Amino acid sequence: MAQYLLLIYENESAYESPTPELWNQLMEAHGKFAQAVVEQGGKILGGEALQPTATATSIRGGTSGDQVVTDGPFVETKEALGGFYLVEAADLDQAISFGKQCPAPFGGIEVRPVMDTSQGPS
Repeated sequence: MAQYLLLIYENESAYESPTPELWNQLMEAHGKFAQAVVEQGGKILGGEALQPTATATSIRGGTSGDQVVTDGPFVETKEALGGFYLVEAADLDQAISFGKQCPAPFGGIEVRPVMDTSQGPS
């Protein structure tokens, strides 16, 4: 089984002040998603929701070799990384199937294979 990261990108303004009903719907949808992954032979190895991009700190290499630390994300975008799941799936097709089931009502999901670095370069 291979590992894949399901990256949840959404318009974070939809979450600025969610109603209790919306919050409960989202939590229920993520619970159903987690159950579906297991029922379909996959495994969730981890996952978390992220704080808004306004809380982010970016670190980039400067022109003179130093590192520059700035508040906030590096780029402005309508959709921001809001959370992720690390899943184990039989193959990319199954990981995509999981991604299609992952709740992201205000955006979408990016499916990325995790690189196996244990074997060194091929």
